[in-house]
Amino acid sequence: MKFIVSSSLLLKQLQVLSGVVNTNNTIPILDHFLFELDNKELTVTASDLETTTSAVLEIDSDNKGSIAIPARLLLETLKTFAEQPLTFTVEDNNTIEISSSSGKYALAYANAEEFPKAASLQDASKTVVLAEVLATAISKTIFAAGNDDLRPVMSGVFFQFTTEGLIFVATDAHKLVKYSRTDVKADQTAEFIMPKKPLNILKNILAVSDAEVTVEYNDSNAVFSFDNYTLTCRLIDGKYPNYEAVIPKENPNKLLINRTLFLNSVRRISIFSSKTTHQIRLKMAGTELNISAEDLDYSNKADERLTCDYQGDDLEIGFNSRFLSEMLTNLESDEISLEMSLPNRAGVLTPVDGLSDGETVTMLVMPVMLNS
Repeated sequence: MKFIVSSSLLLKQLQVLSGVVNTNNTIPILDHFLFELDNKELTVTASDLETTTSAVLEIDSDNKGSIAIPARLLLETLKTFAEQPLTFTVEDNNTIEISSSSGKYALAYANAEEFPKAASLQDASKTVVLAEVLATAISKTIFAAGNDDLRPVMSGVFFQFTTEGLIFVATDAHKLVKYSRTDVKADQTAEFIMPKKPLNILKNILAVSDAEVTVEYNDSNAVFSFDNYTLTCRLIDGKYPNYEAVIPKENPNKLLINRTLFLNSVRRISIFSSKTTHQIRLKMAGTELNISAEDLDYSNKADERLTCDYQGDDLEIGFNSRFLSEMLTNLESDEISLEMSLPNRAGVLTPVDGLSDGETVTMLVMPVMLNS
């Protein structure tokens, strides 16, 4: 088995795939990349049993065969090369030799038969989504997904595909984000929960792609195929909470304000907030928004007045500054709307501009009890 490949092309693909490889695998074969050669095509695969990602490269060869090469050793070696063709040759003594313009390097390889096979989907449904749409949906929601092992369903992003549009939801019980598109539709209704790890890998690859992504899914697995990549992952098992029930429908108090102005103020004031609660206080009356915070333990306090467009009754409400600034950072609009009803009900945060047709973003931020 022998092939010639560009060092920078191989490194670029392996760096993408390396996101799948765990640092502390209990099964040694998972520390390897699987190389499968079929004449001019080389398929490289990485897996952690839950998620499997493959990339197909065009190379120079007329051989067939498969081996598993240690991931870390190969990556560290490739990073040191300037762009050049590298020749990989499998030797009889269970090593693979890499020949460069300046030297030769031998790595012990493992048996390809030991490498886990990606799950094959039975009775799969299929939807085609533009890479840009999927990348935006992931980046707009993933930050709101939880990290609680006791509630695994909330540690992923909920995909809801219908004939009317696509909805993506993430929540950790403190904040909730719902991103929906009515300009992209599925052939049939389907729901599944995607784990965070494969979504982060997808997000990184999709950011530089303008391809169409074919999404196939059944009750237990999903497969994303586009360009020269295929990502297969196990879905999170369980029923997602009824997110619609927690989004307040009647919100008579509405604040319109410049997003950057509001975000900078929240960040500044939060420096003076309690290090345990991160509580900031929003007080709205007329055209004035007062933002304040106090850390009684250290006698630190701050308050600011901002001009805003506010319609509704005078209202005082507390929020966790970290959650609020995280949400404001993830919006890209110039102006935002914050709709509220009562100090103990969630605020609904939406962008006023910057969205394309058929695109909506709704963010829910839970209030915190104010210290009187």
